[in-house]
Amino acid sequence: MERHGGRVTGIVGPWNGGDWRTARPLAPYHKGDGHVTDDTLMTHALIRVYERVRGHLDAYAVADHLVPELIGSPVWIPELEAEALPLQRIFLAEKWIVTRLHYGHADPREAGNGNVVNCGAAMYMAPVGLVNAAHPAAAYAEAVDLTGAHQSSYGREAAGVFAAAVAAACAPGATPASVVEAALSLAKDGTRAAIEAVTEAAAGQRDFESALVPLRRAVAPFDTVGPDYRAPSSAPAALPPARDRGTPDRPRHAPRRRGDYRRTVLGAVNYGRDCDSIATMAGAIVGALHGESAVPSDWAKRVAEASRLDLHAPARALTAVAREIFTRDLEARRSHEAAFATLTSAAR
Repeated sequence: MERHGGRVTGIVGPWNGGDWRTARPLAPYHKGDGHVTDDTLMTHALIRVYERVRGHLDAYAVADHLVPELIGSPVWIPELEAEALPLQRIFLAEKWIVTRLHYGHADPREAGNGNVVNCGAAMYMAPVGLVNAAHPAAAYAEAVDLTGAHQSSYGREAAGVFAAAVAAACAPGATPASVVEAALSLAKDGTRAAIEAVTEAAAGQRDFESALVPLRRAVAPFDTVGPDYRAPSSAPAALPPARDRGTPDRPRHAPRRRGDYRRTVLGAVNYGRDCDSIATMAGAIVGALHGESAVPSDWAKRVAEASRLDLHAPARALTAVAREIFTRDLEARRSHEAAFATLTSAAR
């Protein structure tokens, strides 16, 4: 609020002005000005994997296709204002994929063990929800399988639940309430408890300004990071076992009421903490609810121009792949139905 003179209301200027290359040597990124972050880079990389495989993905697809994307295919990195390998931009939690699979030769299904457990896997799982549109359980299962190569515990669970939420939002007649219901039907342990707590806190809110403090208070018991990211607080004695904790740093923001894209994204951004990922996930759910028409055209235009990215091409590519996958799934289902009918008929 000090930096921007109040809440963020749209696309902001550069985070470190003209000194973005040197102001933070550990993270020399041109943030602001409409530049996309690693969430979008990873999402687009996953879409390219879907384009190549043209089928459902699992942990082995990460090893066979996503890792080569990260270390062998230079792309335009808006925050670096240069072409570079995605590996040069992604966070340590995502570099773990390369460390474990390319260098450590780990079993892809278990490579996520030992990672910096956060929502790194969840932030780019929207394509999994779209490939399994209107089938939350399938999206959940695919995301959990896929992200075994990336994360463990509640980070992996968050990926599954988020993919399910996007899939649920695609269903005809879906509402924010039905999306939350689908998420709760699949979520486990502390993830489910965190969603319940946040949903309850959000129920009586009508604008994000007044909701920020209650939402933070609701998710705090599930947060293993604490109020200062760089000086984590000791876990309180009453905190449940690790299996039951929520995902640190990023609450599960449920879009309220009818799911207004602008208000949802701005609320997520102004929550703070890892707000690019909160906004990415919240925006994806509302986008799935209402389609492209819900996205402010001025935001999309400025982001596309500033980031020098075609934001429509990945969407078109994923749409084509999703249709192909659905056709094959339908054929497989019909084949199974016929086989089961023959089996049960023979049994009678």
